[in-house]
Amino acid sequence: MAIYGVGAYYKGQSHKPSNDFKDNNIIGIGWSIQDAPDLHEYLRIVEAGDIIYIKAAAFGNPTKVKAVGIITDSNIISGTFGVTYISIGRNVKWLDKSEFTLKILPGKNNVRSNTMYRETHPEHIKAIMKIVNDAINKL
Repeated sequence: MAIYGVGAYYKGQSHKPSNDFKDNNIIGIGWSIQDAPDLHEYLRIVEAGDIIYIKAAAFGNPTKVKAVGIITDSNIISGTFGVTYISIGRNVKWLDKSEFTLKILPGKNNVRSNTMYRETHPEHIKAIMKIVNDAINKL
């Protein structure tokens, strides 16, 4: 299991992931395969059971988490789920749709302003897993 952060800021315009990703139970990439083949491949390697979170993280600012979920299957979805600006996506079961902020912590892997990344900071992993565990315990 891995944990990934995915943003929703594409081509200079912020889309509302709370309205789009959450409502459609997906996560996706808004860049075309021609513009971002690496991001398309990144989304393809995410596996069923991996944890995903919607994030907003302008460079140098704390990361705002807007929802935490789990990838439900191995399907790659495209163009059929009602979010027209997403070119590739994955199905998600949202475990918690509340918003919170991750602390700025010391480290050199300053990728949080990227569209997508694998979360590697131990403290951020703990914070995300607490949300996951709390959601599971409520079931």
